[in-house]
Amino acid sequence: MPEERPLRRVSVTVPRRRAEQARATMIELFPEGFEEVDDGDDVEFAAYTDAGGEERLWHAFGGARAADVEAGWEERWRSFHRPVTVGPLWVGPPWESAPLDATAVVIDPGRAFGTGAHATTRLCLELLLELPRASLLDVGCGSGVLAIAAAKLGFAPVVGIDLDPLAIQATQLNASVNGIEVETRLLDATREPLPESATIVANIALAAVEDIARGARCERLVTSGYLVADCPDPPNYSRVRRLDDEGWAADLWETATE
Repeated sequence: MPEERPLRRVSVTVPRRRAEQARATMIELFPEGFEEVDDGDDVEFAAYTDAGGEERLWHAFGGARAADVEAGWEERWRSFHRPVTVGPLWVGPPWESAPLDATAVVIDPGRAFGTGAHATTRLCLELLLELPRASLLDVGCGSGVLAIAAAKLGFAPVVGIDLDPLAIQATQLNASVNGIEVETRLLDATREPLPESATIVANIALAAVEDIARGARCERLVTSGYLVADCPDPPNYSRVRRLDDEGWAADLWETATE
């Protein structure tokens, strides 16, 4: 019987302006999970993988760094995923315990679609805390963290859409773990009509924000996934608030009045 080869930590570092594209590639290559580490003006993406995964990463990025993984890497991987608190919300992995007075949103980080720790997710949550509780549509729901948090805050009904079946599956699983209902739909928001909702939140790539806004039917639009230097201009909406953190930005828009 051949000896099992140890896993290796294989990583690439890209400029922050290329992070969104690199993140999408990592999700495609490693849907079981990967690390994302901010490093000043750069972002490091790393996967714990075998020789086949290392080769895929090399081909996708034209190069990569690799290091043998020592015993106990599973626990170090867990320590990388730390909970965050945004107002009354606690967002964290299932092996951490939420404070008794917090509204807990438990997200399994093994699906690689976001756990709440990224600045753009935190900024979107901050903006949602300020809004009237009504219907909400999460465009590009990923792990479901924004949709699940919204449902726990009292938004209803909550719908999450994504073009990736794995994201839909992850949202459904995490919603079940949290004991709440989130309707999910497999849908490409840049090509197909969006469901109508009082609030739409879209933590996605900058290029998609204006496309989505053109088809949005909502009173309020929350957008993020881009840098402070980026200035989206969604048609038919006026910006009423901007938040920023760690070089990332999030905006709250309302339907423009004539």
